[in-house]
Amino acid sequence: MTKELESARKRLEKLRREITYHARQYYVLDQPEIADAEYDKLFQKLLELEEKYPELITDDSPSLRVGAPPLEKFESVQHVYPMLSLENAFSDADLDGFEERLQRFLNDQAPISYVAEPKLDGLAVELVYENGVFTLGSTRGDGRTGENITVNLRTVAAIPLKLFGTDLPKRLEVRGEVFMSLEGFKRLNAERGNAAEALFANPRNAAAGSLRQLDSKLTARRPLDFYAYGVSDPSMVSCSSQRELFKLLNEYGFKINPLVRLCPTMEEVKEHYRHLLEIRSRLDYDIDGMVVKVDSFALQGRLGNKARSPRWAIACKFPASQGTTRLADVDFQVGRTGVITPVALLEPVLIGGVTVSRATLHNEDEIKRKGIRLGDMVLVQRAGDVIPEIVQPVLAKRNGNEQLIKMPRHCPSCSHDLIREPGEAALRCVNPHCPAQRLQSLIHFAGKSGIDIEGLGKKAMEQLFTEKIIEDIPDIYTLTADKLENLDGWAQKSAENVVRAIADRKEISLGRFLAALGIRYVGEVTAHLLEQRFHSLDRLLEISKEELLEVESIGAQMANSIVDYFSDPSVRTMLQRLMDLGVSPQRQDTASNEKQPLENMVFLFTGGLSSLSRSEAKEIIKKMGGQVSSSLSKKVTHLVCGDKPGSKLQKAKDLGISILDEKGFQGLISKN
Repeated sequence: MTKELESARKRLEKLRREITYHARQYYVLDQPEIADAEYDKLFQKLLELEEKYPELITDDSPSLRVGAPPLEKFESVQHVYPMLSLENAFSDADLDGFEERLQRFLNDQAPISYVAEPKLDGLAVELVYENGVFTLGSTRGDGRTGENITVNLRTVAAIPLKLFGTDLPKRLEVRGEVFMSLEGFKRLNAERGNAAEALFANPRNAAAGSLRQLDSKLTARRPLDFYAYGVSDPSMVSCSSQRELFKLLNEYGFKINPLVRLCPTMEEVKEHYRHLLEIRSRLDYDIDGMVVKVDSFALQGRLGNKARSPRWAIACKFPASQGTTRLADVDFQVGRTGVITPVALLEPVLIGGVTVSRATLHNEDEIKRKGIRLGDMVLVQRAGDVIPEIVQPVLAKRNGNEQLIKMPRHCPSCSHDLIREPGEAALRCVNPHCPAQRLQSLIHFAGKSGIDIEGLGKKAMEQLFTEKIIEDIPDIYTLTADKLENLDGWAQKSAENVVRAIADRKEISLGRFLAALGIRYVGEVTAHLLEQRFHSLDRLLEISKEELLEVESIGAQMANSIVDYFSDPSVRTMLQRLMDLGVSPQRQDTASNEKQPLENMVFLFTGGLSSLSRSEAKEIIKKMGGQVSSSLSKKVTHLVCGDKPGSKLQKAKDLGISILDEKGFQGLISKN
């Protein structure tokens, strides 16, 4: 790998780690630490880097990943159709690029009609109606699994409990946004202030907090509102377009935002964006942008979805809010992989309704590039509910007392020498026994993104690590109530509950277990792929790089990391200890026991297709359980030949691979 690629890989690794952390803070805990603007910038940097270096895209990338896991204080609900997030646009050029991608995918330059609507800053929910009656309501959660908040949603007056009309679908899954008006938010905070209760930071937090009340009587007293914006699957209704759907939903009894517009051209989309931006401050609810959707359901169906977002929609974000404050100090944090991250400690400043006191400084190069010094007045940027980015120092306000920010030479945790490899932006502690890294690994293993042991959150793990009760992963499974109940903050019941929760996590899916181990480059998606392909931990302990490279989307870097991990003697000892303690990761059957029509088939395309675009063909294959290869190898089972096939055709014949022309391919997928 070249120095340029290695540098890009490390930048991507850092971006992915930051985005995953902040997504959980925002979507799951309602405790955001950075602003929407900062999160969007991180995500945009990630997308730009992955576009420039597509060979570095990994299965654990947040770009494939949607979101984060739900809280457990409510019953979990599986969405029949995933609630995907949206890609972002920040300029007219981004919108033009969106339209160009649509036309390229459809292989058609014909004009596309759009529907544009305000992007409310609230909480996305799904409402299920059976024969016209509201039966289930849930949060978006991680996109596939949400929280059952039916009882609370029934208290929202704008949500119909029974639909109007007679010709109603047997099942209808309506999606929309619960929000709180600015006037309602002011009244609520005034009431809480009079009662000496903590105030909400902004309307979105107030709406989210209201819907997550265990006592629905409290929710009923909150001024919540709702606008519907779609359904999970257009085939549930007799409509051919988004515009018709809004009309139908309104007839059923749902509120539709009055600022929804049909835009026959992209220029009209841009005009409506400018209109919404101009009237934004006069609205009685918060909006942070505009959502643009392809109007035609037929075109939406052809365009389909990517892993984390639909191809047929995009969110146009509004510019960020800004404020000025002083950089008081810098804290250097040690991550799970040893990367040292400088964090700015700011004098608290209120920006857009949120008090900001911390911001990541990324790395030494970023600090030098922006010329930031200790004691500087700095311009801070945010839009939404999270810690902002330091845009730049305010040079005119320097008084000569500012100091250069010096990066540490030794690890803040273990005092080990820090290294910075050529071409790498981050300082790193490479001591495998570094306490901070070990602690972060333990927190990851037991946390929501790991095996999710209730009661063993970040604070509990920090306490147990400090007390030397837990020093490595197997120690978790040696915990007893006696060890816990005498510690500060613990009681007999809480200790027994944690021990019971640990026992419940001895039998766990192999994929979740692998993701919890924190193997470098292996996230949830790759871990699940390894589970489905290799079935057992024993098999992975003996895996070879060559076998891993046969798996679609696993590259050499990831394969090396997996092999190195499982061949490490200390890892093998740790895993054996876990097995001796009764931990038993098992392959989990997929939700459907039916064999996928194209399961175990790997397709490669050559030449142009006339009846559908190559992108559409690939989507069909993936939906039917098959895989698509980007190069010819022995693992390819079918070569699909379009017009003017290349040299792959003869090579495939030499390898004995099945050859399909376009008609044969259409016949295969139609038959299945």
